[in-house]
Amino acid sequence: MVLRRLAVAGVSLAATLQAAVLAIAPTAAATSQSNPSARPPAAAISAGDRAVHSGPGTVVGPVAARTRTADAPDIDVAKVQAHLTELNNIATRNGGTRKSSGQGYRDSVAYAKAKLQAAGYTVTEQPCTSGCATGAGPNLIAEWPQGDATKVYMFGAHLDSVGAGPGINDNGSGSAALLETALTLAQQHPTMAARVRFGWWTDEEQGLNGSDFYVGSLSSAERSKIKAYYNFDMIASPNGGYFINHLTSAAAQPMKAYWDSLGLQPEENTEGAGRSDDYSFEQAGIPTSGYAMGASARKTSAQATKWGGTASRAYDSCYHQSCDTTSNINSTGLNRSVDGIAATLWKLAVADTTPANDFSLTAGPATGSVDPGASATSTISTATTSGSAQPVTLSASGAPAGVSVAFSPASVTSGGSSTMTVATTSSAAPGTYTLTVTGTGSVTHTTPYALTVKGAGGCTAQQLIGNGGFENGTTPWTGDTGAIGAHAGQSAHGGSRFAWLGGYGSAATDSLNQSVTVPSGCSKATLTYWLHLDTDETDRVAYDTFKVKVGSTTLTTLSNTDASSGYTQRSLDLTPYIGQRITLTFTATEDSSLQTSFVVDDATLQTG
Repeated sequence: MVLRRLAVAGVSLAATLQAAVLAIAPTAAATSQSNPSARPPAAAISAGDRAVHSGPGTVVGPVAARTRTADAPDIDVAKVQAHLTELNNIATRNGGTRKSSGQGYRDSVAYAKAKLQAAGYTVTEQPCTSGCATGAGPNLIAEWPQGDATKVYMFGAHLDSVGAGPGINDNGSGSAALLETALTLAQQHPTMAARVRFGWWTDEEQGLNGSDFYVGSLSSAERSKIKAYYNFDMIASPNGGYFINHLTSAAAQPMKAYWDSLGLQPEENTEGAGRSDDYSFEQAGIPTSGYAMGASARKTSAQATKWGGTASRAYDSCYHQSCDTTSNINSTGLNRSVDGIAATLWKLAVADTTPANDFSLTAGPATGSVDPGASATSTISTATTSGSAQPVTLSASGAPAGVSVAFSPASVTSGGSSTMTVATTSSAAPGTYTLTVTGTGSVTHTTPYALTVKGAGGCTAQQLIGNGGFENGTTPWTGDTGAIGAHAGQSAHGGSRFAWLGGYGSAATDSLNQSVTVPSGCSKATLTYWLHLDTDETDRVAYDTFKVKVGSTTLTTLSNTDASSGYTQRSLDLTPYIGQRITLTFTATEDSSLQTSFVVDDATLQTG
């Protein structure tokens, strides 16, 4: 949560909630609590904009409607905590912080992005090109590609920490909870009535800058598709309470209903008003809500009586401090929060009814291990789970280069099975890959298959880096991809585009990353790149640096003292990494004054 923010604008948003309130019966706990502190309600979600649903027990046609909140999965809090452990480890490897302008933030983005892409999300890194702190990393946006694209429910959390600490409650807790909810949605693969979009925001701690940039980048048409935005900031405070943004609004009702069902009697989040990323959406007229458990404000005696904990002590005594680590997490509060997130998502975006005709899809075995050039087989089985049998077309995605997948037959009637053959070539790179098998009928289902390519077969000489000349957009590079382009003030070594790292003349860090597998069986692997280095520094002191890393290992460090005219070709031996999956990183770091530019072009990683 950002430390300070301008007060919420005193503009009263639409308050005609009755026609829009979701059909949820109030519990005794809800009806007995006192009125929360006044705050302008968020705009109501119109009944026409919500995914069509009926109340529990209602019958729609010949099929009984499901209660989607009841169908929502119980998110495994241990998996959320595993994400928090990794975020803490990332901070430890990067000076104890995941601040938006540092490598710890970029590594956090890469961690979440890899998991979301593997799960089948449409994932985008959005560089913050205006309004963000110098060197701030990108927003990360992930959309589940199912459901009505004109109705989007968005769930967000800021991924950055303050510079003073790793930010595990603030706001690893919200970020990790959303990540595991997203992965669970992909694994469950329910029929969707609306789109679900997740956002992990950069530079929140410097003034909500990442979310401001995202909302400002939306056209009016795209903005109107977002029916509600839900924000999660500090949802595991050790001495926390149970707070909801815009508690009495229509948008808040699914969230409140879940916490009411636990007897928690949530209160309005007055401490967080205008201080987190929901404010960016609220200012654009988008209905907002979200969970929070409190920051530096102190718990009252009444709250301690209701929720437990210690009165007159801060909700989070490690707020914005180095002690905000994995030891600063209230696992009970985290569990209640993440399950409420899932309940809200399922209530709003998952289809009401079981399809009249439905089927299941499984792979047996669900794993295979082969040497390069060999193949593996698995039986893809289907079963009719409701209604009548139907044709199901089979396909697979996620196969790496040198791997192909075929089905015999390619289409079955549910209840039947097909043999999947996964074939590899001799040049297939070693590693473990998750393939997604998809069955498409009147509905779509997926099942995973884990392929391991073993062995140290013969070497096929090849160049491994994708888009090393930066001529084809930014993919597959990650990190500060805004550094890639045909920028005025510098020139390319070849073509028209390059990566300009640094050059700000103020304290900043830029990084670009790409992950590759260096195949086994080769005797040599060589990284080559062209670097132009110019500087305004005059001392022979290394104020500004350029590092090339594999994982956490620095292979070389250059500085402003190495400046020269034109490009210089540089090479590094990566032979020790043969047979490994590696992440290659170029990082430029400047001090507080006098620019140094590190311009990279035409990078290759050649095996032989």
